[in-house]
Formats: sequence, C-alpha cells, structure tokens
Amino acid sequence: MSKIGFIGLGIMGRPMAGHLLDAGHELTTVKRGTLDETLAGKGMQELENPKAVAEASEVIITIVPDTPDVEEVLFGEGGVIEGLKPGTLVIDMSSIAPLATQEFAKRIHEAGGEYVDAPVSGGEGGAINAALTIMVGATEEGFTRAEPLLETMGKTITHIGGHGAGQTCKVANQIVVALTIEAVSEGLLFASRAGADVAKVRESLLGGLAQSKILDVHGQRMIDRTFDPGFKIKLHQKDLNLALEGARGLDLALPGTANAQQLFQACAAHGGADWDHAGIVRALEALADHEIGSQ
Repeated sequence: MSKIGFIGLGIMGRPMAGHLLDAGHELTTVKRGTLDETLAGKGMQELENPKAVAEASEVIITIVPDTPDVEEVLFGEGGVIEGLKPGTLVIDMSSIAPLATQEFAKRIHEAGGEYVDAPVSGGEGGAINAALTIMVGATEEGFTRAEPLLETMGKTITHIGGHGAGQTCKVANQIVVALTIEAVSEGLLFASRAGADVAKVRESLLGGLAQSKILDVHGQRMIDRTFDPGFKIKLHQKDLNLALEGARGLDLALPGTANAQQLFQACAAHGGADWDHAGIVRALEALADHEIGSQ
C-alpha cells in the first residue's frame, strides 16, 4: 500500500480519494476548512500545506479546477516541489493546458520526481462508481507506476502518449461532450415544441443510432429540470477555452466548439455558471421561448 497525498477534494476528488482509502492506502491532504466526515472516518489526515503533504507521501495526486491552481499547488510558496522526495510519483488528474502540463512535467522531473497527467471523464457518477475514463500522458515507467492506482478510481485507463497527451485527449473529449449535449438539447427542444412527449422521444432515441450516455443521463436531466452539478458550466467553459486557444495555435477552425462556448456563456450571463453543463439547454430554450416539456 502507498502513502498518498491527495489534493483537491471537490465533487470528483472526494469519491476518488474514498476509493483509494477503501483499497488500504494511507492518504493525507491539505487542510481546507472541515474535512469530509466520510474521508476522516476512513483515516484521511490533514496537513498544513502541499509541501508537508509531499514530505509525507510517496505519491501525490492533484485534481483542482484549472492550470493556475495546479501550478500553485506544485510550485507556489509551500508547494509540493519544496517537499518532493526523489522518486515521488506526481499524478495530476485535473483538466488543464497541454503545453503547461509539459512544462510542469519537466520541472518535476528536474526535481527528481516522475510526472503523469491523467485527466478524467465520467462526471460525478463515474467518480462515485470508480468507473472513470482516464486519459494518461506519461513515460512508460510513469504509466506502469500509476496504473494500479488509476485502476482503483477508473474503469477505462488508456496510455495516450508522452507528457501532455492525456490533457490533449481530454480537450478532445470536452469538445465531443459539449457538442453532443448541444445536439441532445436541440433534438429534445424540437420534439417538445412540435408537441411530442419528450420522455418517449428520448426513450425511442436510446434504442437507435442517436443513443449515447449523454442522451441517457443529460437528456433525463433536461426533462426533469435537475441542473445541480454534476460538472459545472464554468468548468466546461474553461475546457473549451483550452480547445479554442489550442486551435488558434494550430490554425484550426472549430466552429461547433465556438458555438457551444457561446451558449455556455449565455447561461453564465444568466447566473448559470454553476449549473450542470446539461443546462446549455436553457440557452436554447431562451432563444426559442419554449421550455422542454411545457405545453
């Protein structure tokens, strides 16, 4: 069993840390308010800062909101790098910029550690059920060391390539997810405006070529009007910004991605930055002056 420092106990991180504790690993984290009672009951310990967590750990796992947050945890004052021991495995499971990830990997390597980028997909349900898809950028050695831990938290673990490749795959994932949520929104909105029973339309579509996890989960959210996250719109906006910035550098047009980003922005402008990303349907409903399921 490993001594693991786990930094980032949000919607995703809490259940992920729980699975590692259940598997018998010793976990420490940075003190931030009151520690979740379930994690505390399983033996998780709190320490003053990321430096102290690194000093107590053989493995560091981070899952925080954005690129600057990862940089602060790893390299800020009292950061992981100040307490990093030779050979420490650093696994970042946040969704951040691929180029920054490559630079972070270089700095950790120079300090004597091994870096793995391992962003996840599958949402809160995937985290709770240890069924996440995990996209890995690492050396062969790094992947071999990280894989048993990743298998405790996820179901589909793929070594995409070198440092930054996992983050590149995650950006691609977020493009596909955003456009699929938009497509489901438009399909159900069309059916509702035309007078059809959207619950039966969704049920029928799940049996054909249009079936998808998003139609299953988020289509039901749209019908039930349950927009508590989940995965927040503001975080998906961050991921699409990475996609559009990367596309600009690659001389690549991503018109669908740009459109989805504008719809998310419309939601944010109406107070919806913290809605689940299925809430993109609300922007389309506003344009149509019609809510799914209304008569």
